[in-house]
Amino acid sequence: MATSTLLCIHHDPAELSFLQDNGYELVTAASGSEGLRLFMVRPVDAIVLEYHLGLLDGAAVADLIKQLRPEVPIVMLTEDLEFPDGALKSVDAVVTKTDGAHFLWATVHFVLNAKSSGPRETQRALPTNAFLRLTGRSWKGKAHKNETTADKHAERAEPFSPREWRSIRNGTLRF
Repeated sequence: MATSTLLCIHHDPAELSFLQDNGYELVTAASGSEGLRLFMVRPVDAIVLEYHLGLLDGAAVADLIKQLRPEVPIVMLTEDLEFPDGALKSVDAVVTKTDGAHFLWATVHFVLNAKSSGPRETQRALPTNAFLRLTGRSWKGKAHKNETTADKHAERAEPFSPREWRSIRNGTLRF
């Protein structure tokens, strides 16, 4: 099985070294501008992106990445789930830092497998509000105006069973 390459854009990329310990190749950047530069010159399979990056926040970086290569999944890593309207429009999943390393790893695994499970035209990897399911938490935002019927139905479906979620949360899930 080929190793997936992750671009990790985080103020302290060493905090994400557990992803490398779990089989991913990491390309790291400590700022949004450095991450965008690396994205332009290195092929990557997915991106782990910290929301609070300083001058160029994670939402702006995600927007630029999706303009260039919309097929690359982005997992946003954040302190909490409070975002300005539209901040998550280019993100495939959101994980809070309190969710823990195993949950971030499971989310990365999920978006990579959802991305590669079928042609992009016939299969949507994640619905617009996927982070509602991936974090297992409520979000006080309004539904997107362009939400489709498929998105509404997909939000009801759980990507993992309750037993699998418990295993993800306590770090015992094995793929």
